[in-house]
Amino acid sequence: MKRRSLDPETPAESAELSLCEALLSLKNAEEMSAFLHDLCTPAELEVLIDRWRVVPYLLDGVAYREIHERTAVSITTIGRVARFLNQGNGGYLAAAARAARRRAAGKAASKKAKA
Repeated sequence: MKRRSLDPETPAESAELSLCEALLSLKNAEEMSAFLHDLCTPAELEVLIDRWRVVPYLLDGVAYREIHERTAVSITTIGRVARFLNQGNGGYLAAAARAARRRAAGKAASKKAKA
């Protein structure tokens, strides 16, 4: 965590809530992508992507070494994500569940359109 010699005008909790509200205000994946590319450095974005990339494998019970071989994400990062999946705040699980529902709804709509 970053140490500051000055106290920021906006408390951390308020700034975090503001960021969450900004993320929630975005309408689609394209807007979210643009925001993330503006907000994060390429390295920060790569870290976020790597963490998210391993979530489906962990939820499917794939071994860490196999996840590493499939994704090239470090074993340390895989372990960190696994720890938060099991002992975190539920954010990964909520996002993964919503993403799965959204994919399923998209597939169903696509099948219906083809029929």
